[in-house]
Formats: sequence, C-alpha cells, structure tokens
Amino acid sequence: MPNKPKFSVVWFKRDLRITDHEPLAKASKQNLPILPLYVVEPDYWQLPDTSKRHWYFIHDSLVDLQNDLSQKGAPLCVCTADIVSVFAFIRSRFGLFNLFSHQETGNDWTYQRDKMVLDWCKDQGIIWDESPSNGVVRRLMNRDDWAALRHATMRQPLIMPPSTLTPLKDINPGQIPSKDHALFGQTLIGNVQKGGRSEGVNVLKSFLNDRGQRYLLTLSKPGVSARHCSRLSAHIAYGTLSIREIEQETQRRIKELSLTNSEPNAYFIRNLRAFLSRLAWRCHFVQKLEQQPCIEFRCMHPAFEGMREDSFNDAYFDAWKQGRTGYPLVDACMRSLHQNGWITFRMRAMLVSFASYHLWLDWRQTAPFMAGLFTDYEPGIHYSQFQMQSGVTGINAVRIYNPLKQSIDQDPNGIFIKRYVPELKNISPTWIHEPWRNPQVLTAYPLPIVDHALAIKQARHQISIRRNSQGFHEEETAVVKKLASRKGKVKPIAKKSDKTTPHTQLTFKF
Repeated sequence: MPNKPKFSVVWFKRDLRITDHEPLAKASKQNLPILPLYVVEPDYWQLPDTSKRHWYFIHDSLVDLQNDLSQKGAPLCVCTADIVSVFAFIRSRFGLFNLFSHQETGNDWTYQRDKMVLDWCKDQGIIWDESPSNGVVRRLMNRDDWAALRHATMRQPLIMPPSTLTPLKDINPGQIPSKDHALFGQTLIGNVQKGGRSEGVNVLKSFLNDRGQRYLLTLSKPGVSARHCSRLSAHIAYGTLSIREIEQETQRRIKELSLTNSEPNAYFIRNLRAFLSRLAWRCHFVQKLEQQPCIEFRCMHPAFEGMREDSFNDAYFDAWKQGRTGYPLVDACMRSLHQNGWITFRMRAMLVSFASYHLWLDWRQTAPFMAGLFTDYEPGIHYSQFQMQSGVTGINAVRIYNPLKQSIDQDPNGIFIKRYVPELKNISPTWIHEPWRNPQVLTAYPLPIVDHALAIKQARHQISIRRNSQGFHEEETAVVKKLASRKGKVKPIAKKSDKTTPHTQLTFKF
C-alpha cells in the first residue's frame, strides 16, 4: 500500500488572511493536522523589484495572520530559506503531506519558483492543490469567456475560516524576521502604509462609509486623493482582503444607500460603482500576466523591441529617480512616492509617461525601480501598465501626458508641489508650474531637463516608425486576441474630460 499523507501544509504567499481562503478551508476538511507555513525566501529579496517597504507591510500582515491562526489552534510557522529546501526538510522530518496554496500570478522569479516546487512535488508523490485567486483564471482557453468566469467567482459566497484547526505536533513555529533585518535592504526612508487584515477591514469600512463619497472627484488629484481613494491596493496585493469580499461589501453598501432616495446617496452610489469597475479592471490586468508571463521582460508587441534600449541615458534616469527633472509636478510626485509609497493613478501614469517619452527611458529599467517604491506593487498591473504608458503594447492609443497641463489641472495653486519641492515654497502660483520662465526667480531648483515640445515630437516620430512598419497590424491582431479586453462585457466609467483616453487607461490605481 502506498504511503498516505499524514498532515497538510497550507503555504501562504500573497494571501495573508484566513477569511475567504480556499486552501485553508480545503485543508481543514482533510481531518489531518495542519501546518500553516510562510517562507521568507532570501533570493526573492535580492530582486530589483523588491524592497524593505514591501516587507514592512508584509510584516504587519504576518503578525495579524499569526494571531488569527493561533486563535484557531494552529500557529503559523515562519522559515527563512529556499522553499524547496523547507519542503524537503518537512518531508524528511514529518513524512508525506498534502500541499495547499493559492495560485500566484507574480513576477518571473515566483513563476520559476513555482515550477520548481511542482517538479519537486511530482518527484515526491505530493499532491499540490492550488486554488484560483481573485478572479484570475489559469490555463484560460478563450479570453472571450473571462469576464463571465470572473463575475461568477465574485458572486460565490465567501469562504468562512474553519472554527478550529488541528496543529502538527512538535513543530518549531520560528519567528518573523524583524522589519529592519538586513535581508530586506537599506534603511527605509519615509512612511509605509500599515498592513494586516484588521487594518484592511478598517480601511474598507472607512471607504464605504465615508471616504468614498469623493472618490471620483479627487481620483486624479495628488495629495487629496490619498484620503478619498480606497487605499486598499496594498491589502489586495498581499491578500489581507480578497477582491471578492471587497466587491460583496461594496455591493452591500450600494444596496444600503439605495434604500434612501437622496441626491447625496445617489452620488455616493455612482462613486462606489466606479470603484467596482476598477476592481474588475484590476483582475483584467493581472490576467494578462497570467496568460503571458514574458510581458515582465518583453514588449507585448514585438515591433517595439530595440526602440529605447540602446539610447538609455543614465543622467536622465538619475534625475527622474531623484525628482530633479525641472518639471515641478513630476518632481513633486516622485518625491512624494519616495516619502509615502503611494500616489494616485494619474500621477503614476504621468511619471511613467515622462520617463518613457520625454526622457526616452526603457520601461524595463524604470519599472523595477518604481516597483520598489510602491507599497502596493502588483506585478500583473505593474508591467501591463508600464507597457501601456510607454506605448509598446501595440493595441492602445499612445497617450503622452503633458506635465505642465497636468500641473495646472491637478494642482492649480501649487499646494502639492510646494509640499514636496521646498525649493519652490516661496514661488507665487503665477510661476509655480513654470519657474524657469521668471528670470527674477533665483532658486536651487533645476532648469527643465528636456524641452517638452521637442522631446514629444521626437518620441511621436519614433513610435510612428514602429507602428507603420511591415507586419505591425498582423501582430496587433494577435495581441488583441490574446490579451485585450472584450468590450461590452466589462464597461469602465470614464469622465467626460477623458474622451480621448482609451478605455484600458482607467486602471492602475485605486
């Protein structure tokens, strides 16, 4: 008779919760002891798209998860090592086990890691049961079906945590590495959004009950958007909340507001419906990386390969990273991002657009850098949006942000600019957006690193050459078939002022 599994391992990755957690629920039904496991993988934390800011949020979330699991009877085991080595040790020490986890749509490193785990499981005769996550469909046969599959998943009841868990005996649970452990990089400068499920639940409640009333009005405004956007993106990225529970709570709140027929409630409902559309678009972008993992490294449309790589300018890159480009809003946004780890979608898109078009920097260099700054780094959204805002997908209209127009529109009095660019704190609103135009203003602030009009003219010319190349449209059709959204199945909500914006430009941040 073959050996039977003696216990179950629940491997937590970017799903740091026990509510609406299918792997944990499945494992609890096996009537076997359970080992909840989180592995800190040293090689992962040496990657260019990881940072101590991510670890701070994860650390908070692991503390909450540890408490929740301990209350259920099975403490979280935390190891720092290579994952296959950890599984091999557990196998040799405690015997055959079943493995449960969520599917992960992460960066290439986690993709390759999971393939190694699968090979090891097959070699050891271990069954690895992976559950879908957040509406993403693995091995999707037809993109036409995705929206219906995603919506069906969102309508399913939440999976409640088991009432009790039977722990694996004689296990050393280990310790969560400290926030400032050397493994996670240099000393953190700035703020980090607090992690953990309890914090995520509070953030969701405050958004649905109060902050979300001005969601659409402030969505693009730097500074004020930090209060009125949901601020749930990091909680989704690390799985302290599931998208399904967020969506269902939002639907419940909409139903509650609809019971009273009033203009404020109607407006609040409109804001929450806009938020729901962006939740769906979030899943759509992660699905792109699931279907084509190579978009972390290669342009969606091959015609754009080789366009920027050979002209990379290190001086431009450094100025952009430091917030020293001479364009006040661009620099304020970058400095704010360094300080806070979050900024609203439009400003993220503007930063990428400026790097890609004005400075002609390759997205493969700028994307990992910004990933480390974002507390809410989600590979599926990150690389898809970097390609879109850099004009290399071949299926989206080229959208180049004018930093001067954005500055006047989104920060007319320069309040946000002055907060993060103190060199300009005494400049009047008349000159705050273009301080270089006033020769009487003497400041340590740099002159514009490039001329806007000339840089954009050159960028459009280079993009046009690629888009008019032989075979471009045939490749474009293939990209659309594999990765594009299907209009009519999920409709985004666009503001009237964004008529020229392609529909897929509305995601990237919540």
